[in-house]
Amino acid sequence: MSRAGLTRRPIRSRESRWAAAAAAWLTRIGARPNVISALSVVFAAAAGTSLLLTRSAPTGWRVALFAAAALGFQLRLLCNLLDGMVAIEGGRKTRSGELFNELPDRLSDVLILVCAGYASTATAWSEALGWAAAVLAVLTAYVRAFGASLTGAQHFVGPMAKAHRMAVMTGACLIAALQAWLGAAPSVLPLALALIVVGCLVTLVRRTRLILADLEAPRG
Repeated sequence: MSRAGLTRRPIRSRESRWAAAAAAWLTRIGARPNVISALSVVFAAAAGTSLLLTRSAPTGWRVALFAAAALGFQLRLLCNLLDGMVAIEGGRKTRSGELFNELPDRLSDVLILVCAGYASTATAWSEALGWAAAVLAVLTAYVRAFGASLTGAQHFVGPMAKAHRMAVMTGACLIAALQAWLGAAPSVLPLALALIVVGCLVTLVRRTRLILADLEAPRG
């Protein structure tokens, strides 16, 4: 399938046995895809709260809180993986599924990135970076969804799509945990947010160009 024909985010782990087994189990117990989607916001909020608590926590707790935030990011992604599998492969798709597929993701991005900005005390501009990263993350999703409404094709290209943003933040929090253990400020967080900002800008340009190419492609 060509990239222009994609209607579902390509996720390699969707083909793994453990993901299929987890989705099958959730389907058997009657789990609803929309509930799984909403649960991703809970994990994002927990991760964001963990980040905020690092500002005043003692060293030992800061290490644990940064590690907990990294875990929260991955659990958020796990929900994003399994909700679609339960809906599609499990045959539990609903009319409201598209709403729950998008809105929780946008809330999760804002919670995580804004809290990451406030968690860092290493620089005076980390809070602004957090807000900028959150706005741009939402904007990349908006451009993708708006493009799909115009052309019928979803463009999930990066370099800073959702999975990439969470990979950057997970790595940053693990490094921040090490920095906390060494008694240093979490200076890696502003760097990670700056990388997300730049990556989102590139992603916006790439997605917009693909949408324009779809719109201007010869018909017939």
